[in-house]
Amino acid sequence: MTSSRFARRLAGTAAAALVMGAGALATAPSAAAKANLLEIGKVALQEPGLRADVTYSCDPGMNHQLVANAVKPGTTGRDESVAAGTIKVDKLTCDYESHAARVTLRPATGSHFAKGDRVKVTVFYFDDEGFSYAHQESVTRL
Repeated sequence: MTSSRFARRLAGTAAAALVMGAGALATAPSAAAKANLLEIGKVALQEPGLRADVTYSCDPGMNHQLVANAVKPGTTGRDESVAAGTIKVDKLTCDYESHAARVTLRPATGSHFAKGDRVKVTVFYFDDEGFSYAHQESVTRL
């Protein structure tokens, strides 16, 4: 076999492998690539605290909670205003698709949020072994 014939055969084999790989990728579920993502939407006052709209996706069978924390930037110590909320494991739909959730954040004792306040909201997953991941942050004005 000549070297040019060998090169053509090798190129043909590589092209076939590339086409087969692209076909496998095209038939794979597109949502599988976006599992375990979080996106913060609207954050608003909801007496006595806040609410945050979150879009999430997660892997089937995962055992975790979706957690949201809010803090007024620039406040520290006893004057710090913070709020937190959780969506428990059994309330999440984990199937690789995107889902919408509304998280109610309850303020800590002494914390206060009002119209016009700037708040930093952080959302993340928290598993039953104490690990947190997929952190997303957003600063917004109420």
